[in-house]
Order: sequence, then C-alpha cells, then structure tokens
Amino acid sequence: MPMQVDRLLRDLHRVLENSSAGSHANQTAGVYPLMNVSQDGENFYVRSEIPGVKLENLDVSVTGRSLTVAGERKFEAETSNARFHRRERPTGKFRRQFNLPTDLDTEKVQAQYRHGILMLVLPKAEGAKPRKVSISG
Repeated sequence: MPMQVDRLLRDLHRVLENSSAGSHANQTAGVYPLMNVSQDGENFYVRSEIPGVKLENLDVSVTGRSLTVAGERKFEAETSNARFHRRERPTGKFRRQFNLPTDLDTEKVQAQYRHGILMLVLPKAEGAKPRKVSISG
C-alpha cells in the first residue's frame, strides 16, 4: 500500500510539474481580461484590469455595437533554469469581444490605460440615446 501511495504522489508531482512548466505560457486564460461594463443615457463605461501588459501590446477596437480588447502579456523568466512552485498569473495572447445593446459613436470613443487599468468611454450613437418626447393634450 505505501508503495502505491508513493507512486501516486510521484505521478501527481510529474503531472503538476509538466502542466506548469511551459504549457501555460501560450494559453489564453479562460475569460480574460475581466471587465465591468456600465451605462448611462449617453455612454457605456468599461473598466478592465490588465496588469503586466505594455501599452504597445494592447489593442482596442470598436465597430457598430462590438468592442474588442486584445493583447499579449509576455512572460519573463527569472532565470533560464528556474522551476516554478506555483504559476497563477496567465501569460500569452488574449482577445475579448462582445456586443453592447446599442450602436456606438466610434469617432468619439475615449481610452485610457494607466497602472494596468484600461478605462473606456464608449458614446452611444445619436439614434440610440434616449429622447424626451413631448406629449400633447
């Protein structure tokens, strides 16, 4: 029985070591980056935390109702022969795309990226903004 446990532990260690060694470097994280999206009558507001991504490796595009945030977080090894005990920060390329409920005014989009936080202001197209309707009576 103890021999089986030893073998099981060795196998488990080997699997965990192989999975953390290099396979995560080129994978995208499940849903990454996470985003908060809110709106008011004029705009949609997007806030996303994307730490460790250089501005030149970040791309934001808007068309119609669609927002796409793409980029790459590169991995920098401490040394060429380093072995990881834990590797939780996702690295590699990512792309997140989704549609908003209304069309956007793509000419007036504002984007800011500071300290790893991407902030977007996405103005709604004029036809999508609420209008006050006069009531006659």
